[in-house]
Amino acid sequence: MVLTPPASGASSEGPARTYHGRFAPSPSGPLHFGSLVAAVASWLDARAVGGRWSVRIEDVDAPRTVPGAADAILRVLEACALEWDGPVLRQSERGAIYDQALATLRAAGEIYRCRCTRREIADSALRGIEGVVYPGTCRDLGLASEVPGALRLRVPPGIVAFEDRLQGCIEQDVAREVGDFVLERRDGLHAYQLAVVVDDAEQGITDVVRGADLLASTPRQILLQRALGHATPRYLHFPIAVDARGEKLSKQSLAPALDLQSAAAALPAALAFLGQEVPAATNARELLAEAARRWDPARIERVAARPFALFG
Repeated sequence: MVLTPPASGASSEGPARTYHGRFAPSPSGPLHFGSLVAAVASWLDARAVGGRWSVRIEDVDAPRTVPGAADAILRVLEACALEWDGPVLRQSERGAIYDQALATLRAAGEIYRCRCTRREIADSALRGIEGVVYPGTCRDLGLASEVPGALRLRVPPGIVAFEDRLQGCIEQDVAREVGDFVLERRDGLHAYQLAVVVDDAEQGITDVVRGADLLASTPRQILLQRALGHATPRYLHFPIAVDARGEKLSKQSLAPALDLQSAAAALPAALAFLGQEVPAATNARELLAEAARRWDPARIERVAARPFALFG
């Protein structure tokens, strides 16, 4: 994957009536500082231009979903005055819609069934940008739908390029660096890449503001958007927060959870992490309102990750 600097003057400015952003947490545990940064950045980017901001619970991966985590995340957002527009979308309730997208791709010959196991792929493939590259073993076998396995997108050759508002021009040869990627898993669950593309299109998301750990996924999502005939949103990938060991602050790395009391207190730290001014304010609502008026994405450091210790 190749990155080049962004064009000067890149900003979030544009017609307020067309802007629709979103925050899409995974309910695999409580909200932590890294997720709060994502919520704050996407909220500010939307509110700075009078745009809409939606919340989507990305619980398509049922085995990783922790009971009660989604509602806990929503309560923390409320405590931080991060108010959203419209109903909360939950991926676990949208299986039929994802199946419709797969049917569209199947009719166009864009997907195929793959019976390869992870071990078989690991034994035969080269390393790519995020693990092994699928070698296309089942691409031309024409396996029937009854054969146990996954569904993969036929990735065309060539470079996928897009302009990230912070990271600049991103180029990736998805065929070489990833290969045909999974849209429906062997266990029948819909893959993240499919769900996020379908949901962004249906919700009319125009701008995606999220952590740079998802930067490498974006070319795959753009390919899928094209295959389904969907528009491509604008993207801004900000640096993720990492600990002293360089590990992403996440549920997997046991990042400290934010509760109803600590989350609002962490808002100034989130603003500072994003390079923004921290206004004087008496409460979270006032703080965010003023921060939205001062929001300047150009002040975010153009790196993939930044060290941070909220409770250090």
